Amino acid sequence: LFASCIPEIIDLIGTRPKYGGTFKNERGRRHIVVCGHITYESVSHFLKDFLHEDREDVDVEVVFLHRTPPGLELEGLIKRHFTTVTFFQGSIMNTVDLQRVKVHEADACLVLANKYCPDPDAEDAANIMRVISMKNYCEESRIIIQLMQYHNKAYLLNIPSWDWKQGDDVICLAELKLGFIAQSCLAPGFSTMMANLFAMRSGEPSDDMQAWQNDYIQGTGCEMYTETLSPTFTGMTFSQASELCFVKLKLLLLAVEVRPDDGGDTKISINPRGSKIPANTVGFFIAQSAEEVKRAWYYCKACHEDVKNENQIKKCKCKNFIGGMMVHSVLKSQQIGQHITTDGKPVQPNGVAATKSGLQPPPTAVAKTGSPVKKSVSMKEESAPEIVPENPRAPIRQDPMRNGHPVIVQPASDFDFEKTEMKYDSTGMFHWTPARSIDDCILDRNQAAMTVLNGHVVVCLFAHSDSPLIGLRNLVMPLRASNFHFHELKHVVIVGAVDYIKREWKTLQNLPKISVLNGSPLSRADLRAVNVNLCDMCVILSAKVPSNDDPTLADKEAILASLNIKAMTFGDIITNIESMGDSKDALNNMGDTTVKRPGPIYGTNVPMITELVNDSNVQFLDQDDDDDPDTELYLTQPFACGTAFAVSVLDSLMSTTYFNQNALTLIRSLITGGATPELELILAEGAGLRGGYSTPETLGNRDRCRVGQISLTEGPLAKYGEGAKYIDLFVAALRQYGMLCIGLYRILFRDTSTSTDASSKRYVITNPPNDFNLLPSDQVFVLMQFDPGMEYRPGWGDGKTGDRIPRSSQGGGGQKKGDAS
Repeated sequence: LFASCIPEIIDLIGTRPKYGGTFKNERGRRHIVVCGHITYESVSHFLKDFLHEDREDVDVEVVFLHRTPPGLELEGLIKRHFTTVTFFQGSIMNTVDLQRVKVHEADACLVLANKYCPDPDAEDAANIMRVISMKNYCEESRIIIQLMQYHNKAYLLNIPSWDWKQGDDVICLAELKLGFIAQSCLAPGFSTMMANLFAMRSGEPSDDMQAWQNDYIQGTGCEMYTETLSPTFTGMTFSQASELCFVKLKLLLLAVEVRPDDGGDTKISINPRGSKIPANTVGFFIAQSAEEVKRAWYYCKACHEDVKNENQIKKCKCKNFIGGMMVHSVLKSQQIGQHITTDGKPVQPNGVAATKSGLQPPPTAVAKTGSPVKKSVSMKEESAPEIVPENPRAPIRQDPMRNGHPVIVQPASDFDFEKTEMKYDSTGMFHWTPARSIDDCILDRNQAAMTVLNGHVVVCLFAHSDSPLIGLRNLVMPLRASNFHFHELKHVVIVGAVDYIKREWKTLQNLPKISVLNGSPLSRADLRAVNVNLCDMCVILSAKVPSNDDPTLADKEAILASLNIKAMTFGDIITNIESMGDSKDALNNMGDTTVKRPGPIYGTNVPMITELVNDSNVQFLDQDDDDDPDTELYLTQPFACGTAFAVSVLDSLMSTTYFNQNALTLIRSLITGGATPELELILAEGAGLRGGYSTPETLGNRDRCRVGQISLTEGPLAKYGEGAKYIDLFVAALRQYGMLCIGLYRILFRDTSTSTDASSKRYVITNPPNDFNLLPSDQVFVLMQFDPGMEYRPGWGDGKTGDRIPRSSQGGGGQKKGDAS
């Protein structure tokens, strides 16, 4: 009898699916479930970052759930990581399968998107359905999802059990990609620096590389970490703490997490001014590994004051280490806090006045004070308070709204300029203007040539009239952040097919200073008409869908456009500038080294950033670099110089967000120029940006720091360009101007003197070592404070301008001439 059953038993065992079964968590480790777009490429990228040795204790099992069994390559990869990775076949839409992989017990569920899909909206819809299925099965589960399109974020925020306070998060690739590019318009190279910060890389220099590559690679090894600050830091101001961390602990402190007095949600304050650090504050650091950051928690004034070598700062056996609070060192640090003065003025020892003035920069810090009304009055800045000086009653003034109601304005002549020009959205985070129709903003070639465009941003956009929307709002909004003054905003000129831009216009109509040229980014006449040689940045984007036959051709237009601009010459043949004297003047404003060379100006000197779909195409962007076709994207010269950006660098954000939820919040507020959860909800309504009356509260929101670039060629910090060390510059910029230096943008020296573009190529050095030597030609990436005294008013002049720090050519000064709006 038994013998006759054997074939049936073998049959039953044989038909059991290889990737069936249930996940058994015998070792009691945490596990995460990963679903969505599961292929060899996406999984290998994900695991490389997730299991990187720089992360401490990654004791997490990774469970992949996918409808189809893995191919041979993927199967091999899963077997190589068999101790941490398991694969199950099944569908996220099926409750039985969710039970098999134990979604209800999972630490988090990650949904990966296919970045190269032909229909991004369909891809997002499928992934949102996966989220709905998991939330329906277990609404407490923490979900991190990648979305392609920004407008689909609204559908996600509208799922009832979606809750970002529980750790649910969405990584919107379009929003972040365009945000990175926007920040590069303000500080060229910034996109590269940020991308390297949240990707896990070892950054080991080697002898067979050129000097510039070693400087760059050492910077790529820096990542963002969080750590609780030791009790020694309690009562210090942020700049004192940041200086101590940099000088003594060799760590760069970027931001702190602040708990509002009313017990609301914590907010992240980037380089805040004025406020004291409370006990047990979490700090955000840039460092080489998680191990280094522990110094901030171990540092004890009593035991480590005289330690010269930062590696010796270990846990001390301090008698006063009671429950993590070192009592006498707290008192001591408060005394230090009292003695250190900022800008020659003593800081109040109790820190009350400092906190009340609302000086912590929001995105992150909106209603942090007991009495918000005081915000507009005490701006603790030697220049005028936010609204208008010599007028304490100013807060009752309100900006006119678009529906033409009468407005309350005090009869002061100074208001007229502000009344007509200055308007912000309802959150006070962005400049706002009443909706304009696209026809009012379209220029033809002659009109563009008549407008003296200078210091502007040119967006070269390739799109068919039916291409999927890329969300241009995400590119323009960071350039319209309210911590710029209106005259500093860079004019944005979009060159592309108007039929496509019309479909995007609904999201752009409330943003000021936008023009559209109906033309082709490949037409030199169109590019000359918009003065591409005088722009602060030329952005090359494509909304076209990659074809399935040959994905490497996805970037053909972008590459052609960037090579076309590089091959152009400007100078004798410029017809659209009244006189050469004028263009010389414009170039002087840019502070560019090209001015000194007579003759035509070459297209290779036009600052450019090209967005690529396919990493390997980066080799075609620079004709004169010696990059090997197999070089990883982040090691190639165009990426190191900040002239290329590929969406693949955002892959590593998935694991970064899982391990450190706040990192994404920090990156988002730095990149989007201040998108708050409140603003997200307004945009999720679908009616676009709403204008708002200016109240002291919303005007207080302008006081937040922003990304900028300063030059060491001239100005008060120029003396540090003459052979000083990086640490001297860091301390001086922080003490005198409240600026936090985060890296350098250095000229890439070419050995060949014949190369015409030697002057303009620069590469990024993230957080150089303390003893790094500076050069006069260096530019410095800084997080700079909002300067309320820089408002442009007719007949304005306070005589203090001599002390202002010159921004570097692209660093963000808006010449009055370029303000043709």
